[in-house]
Amino acid sequence: MPKPTLDTTDTALLALLRENARTPAAELARRLQLSRTTVQSRIERLERQGVIAGYSVVVAEEVEAHLVRAHVLITLAPRQSGAIEQALRKIPEVRVLHSVSGPFDLIAIVAAASIGELDTLIDRIGTVDGVERTTSAIVLATRIDR
Repeated sequence: MPKPTLDTTDTALLALLRENARTPAAELARRLQLSRTTVQSRIERLERQGVIAGYSVVVAEEVEAHLVRAHVLITLAPRQSGAIEQALRKIPEVRVLHSVSGPFDLIAIVAAASIGELDTLIDRIGTVDGVERTTSAIVLATRIDR
């Protein structure tokens, strides 16, 4: 499938949907100065093209404010990324997993109920076959979250 091209209206529509994917089409149309039908057609096209891959729930910060969040930087043994990814998928406290360039191979964003549980979680990640080393950084505050 060819790479979809996005015009400025598509980009603006995606920005509004990132803010709130449940914004009614009529409101999106008003803010974009387009007809509701045009907005609905664009959303359907973006979904068909795979630009919009899905919708999710964002839990309010105060609901999870008690959780200790951290970024776990992971160094892998050669040719182990597939198996490690599958193992990390099974750990519900791993919220996001990025494959990155640089001195680390993966960055896992994790959340635990306490420092003790975070420590246990990091140890669990470290014992996954093929994980050579982990380094972690506890999140103190989130300044920007788009």
